[in-house]
Amino acid sequence: MHEMSIALAVVDQVEQAARPAGVTGVVRVALDVGELAGVVPDALAFCFELACAGTVLEGAELTTRTVPGTARCTGCGDVWEVGMPPHLLCPACGQAAAELLSGRELCISEVRWAVPEHQSASATSRSADAT
Repeated sequence: MHEMSIALAVVDQVEQAARPAGVTGVVRVALDVGELAGVVPDALAFCFELACAGTVLEGAELTTRTVPGTARCTGCGDVWEVGMPPHLLCPACGQAAAELLSGRELCISEVRWAVPEHQSASATSRSADAT
């Protein structure tokens, strides 16, 4: 199951970013996952929870956004969503797709750090004073 190696890599990258910033917790991690990347979202979520145990990400929510696979025909220039399983013949002219434009992505799109309670309380006090 390569979802575990993906989850471990995500946790490692987020921890590397958290250390220099002095972050003590992570609330949420969002990933963009291409529909052609071969990732099973439920399996990734399960593995992510296991990979987070004992790290600064423990208890963090994982959200995924599916990026549709798209292709461009070199013959006529048409662009279409290829779907799953991928349909790689141009729906406009019938030629084989020459270029996949999207759908293979796998990237961290957002990380939300946890705000320490003492900072949250002081931020609330300041905004209350400002009104």
